[in-house]
Amino acid sequence: MSSPFATTDEVVVDDLIITVTPAGREKIMELRDEEPEGKQLGLRLEILADEGTEFTYDLSFQELVKADFTDMVKNHGGLRVIIPAKDASNLEGATLDYEEGGLVLRNPNKPRPISLGNLVADDDLSTEVRGIIADNINPSLDAHGGFVTFVGHDGEGRVYLTMGGGCHGCSMSKQTMLQGVQSTLKELIPAVQKVVDATDHSVGENPYYQ
Repeated sequence: MSSPFATTDEVVVDDLIITVTPAGREKIMELRDEEPEGKQLGLRLEILADEGTEFTYDLSFQELVKADFTDMVKNHGGLRVIIPAKDASNLEGATLDYEEGGLVLRNPNKPRPISLGNLVADDDLSTEVRGIIADNINPSLDAHGGFVTFVGHDGEGRVYLTMGGGCHGCSMSKQTMLQGVQSTLKELIPAVQKVVDATDHSVGENPYYQ
């Protein structure tokens, strides 16, 4: 349910925020109805990363009763879409569709550019991150012909990496970066709070969500 408490800083967005095409709605509801909770679930659409050439998204089913108080829950012909309030303005005007191969989100909005000029790459944390990448992360990605490269960190817990080889342009490369790589770094290095994908994925394929 949308928050009834508007503030002077609240961004006003269109009522439904995004458009879900008939093909997209049919596919999502088909997948939803295969889950034990069925119609008690909504589709949660969240932006994981708001820096770089494209946004990175997370699509998942969530019980409607567990939506946060500030989440915006919209009814798209029987499909409830849950959008965190913080992401509403960056998703306004987006279209969620289904094409052969999976769901695709077309978003006219663009994330803020990555600023790499002030990153640190020669301190103890940098050495630790490089070691984890070499020993724990790249051996796993090597099976897919890919690898990640450390660019630097901002001193506030954000680590910037790029992906290469088979990972660059891969349909699930951003999910691999933010869910797999980020989880590993955060678990092994407490000082790391977030991983930012600094790869220019615009030369690869558009990310599809199977």
